[in-house]
Amino acid sequence: MIYTITLNPSIDYVMFTDGFEQGALNRAHTTYKFAGGKGINVSRVLKALDNDTTVHGFLGGFPGQFIKETLQASNILVDCVEVNSDTRINVKLKGASETEINAPGPNINEQHIEQLTNKIEALTTDDTVIIAGSIPKSMPDDIYAQIAKRCYTKNIPFVVDAEKDLLNSVLQYKPLFVKPNIVELEEMFDTQLQSDEAIISAAKQLMHKGAQMVFVSMGGDGAMLVTHDKCFKAIVPKGQVVNTVGSGDSTVAGMISGLTDALSMEEAFKQAVACGTATAFTEDLASATEINEVLQHIQIKQIY
Repeated sequence: MIYTITLNPSIDYVMFTDGFEQGALNRAHTTYKFAGGKGINVSRVLKALDNDTTVHGFLGGFPGQFIKETLQASNILVDCVEVNSDTRINVKLKGASETEINAPGPNINEQHIEQLTNKIEALTTDDTVIIAGSIPKSMPDDIYAQIAKRCYTKNIPFVVDAEKDLLNSVLQYKPLFVKPNIVELEEMFDTQLQSDEAIISAAKQLMHKGAQMVFVSMGGDGAMLVTHDKCFKAIVPKGQVVNTVGSGDSTVAGMISGLTDALSMEEAFKQAVACGTATAFTEDLASATEINEVLQHIQIKQIY
């Protein structure tokens, strides 16, 4: 089973406007409500790719109930710790540009964390864990490291998609792969990475610290996958970018799905890039049909 852990899930309330003027009345012409949070997004795309998946994390209040019912309606298993305060609602404004307003999240206490820990302790080496997204302020800063250490101790493969400090904290526990985007990778090394060689060098430094593979997403410039003995670069088709929310999460889902289904490393990488690109071209996360359409236009170059 593939388990995703979303410590700070959300309802993503997406509003499409023809323009946005600060301090004035703005009207949306289209709105959507999605079960959101990076790990939840991963689970939704995994299900689109016909992989069974279970969502772990924390849910509370009417937003939490909405998320649970939405996921269950898509035949995604939900095994979350119930908390007293409301799951957050994030607002995404889509006009000429994208503006996001993310709420802080609910209060999580030690008892809640212990309940989640017990769920992780029940997993086996046949499972895969994906830890993704932000953490509520009420949780300890080292929660990612705590989860990663438990997975490492139990020989459970795990993947991490998170920002600088959270990502750095888990590298010693040898994640299956990590997936920084190019901006996050540059922030980690406090430099601009303007060539393939520079990106590969930065990725190898993360591998030296413990990551088994590094997947770097670069938006319209494609993506790179660096392993200990291979490096692939993907060239993506041009298209109208509708919504970048969930694109990176879709990429993680595509890669894990490919590895789970025993695809070659190159084919798993190609599927991952197709998932991320297809999501960028649609208003929600990509469907299997949309992914397969984009897949035909992804070009993979093996650098070494």
